[in-house]
Amino acid sequence: MRIDKFLKNSRIIKRRTLAKEACEKGRVLINDKEVKPGAEVTPGDIIEVIFGNKTLKVEVIELLEHVTKDDAHKLYKIL
Repeated sequence: MRIDKFLKNSRIIKRRTLAKEACEKGRVLINDKEVKPGAEVTPGDIIEVIFGNKTLKVEVIELLEHVTKDDAHKLYKIL
């Protein structure tokens, strides 16, 4: 699954366009590497998202195409 889509599905970032912009500006890292919006995510990857002066680090647990709001937190584990 693409990183921008995963960030939207997991509700880490609310919209896919915002997730895409964050990737293009170098604010999203997968396993300590800057990535483009089309980079693939697999279970076990460590994603780091930089929000201004805050950083969110999560581990991908599961990839799902359609996720309800209540189940979105099950896709990742905060580190």
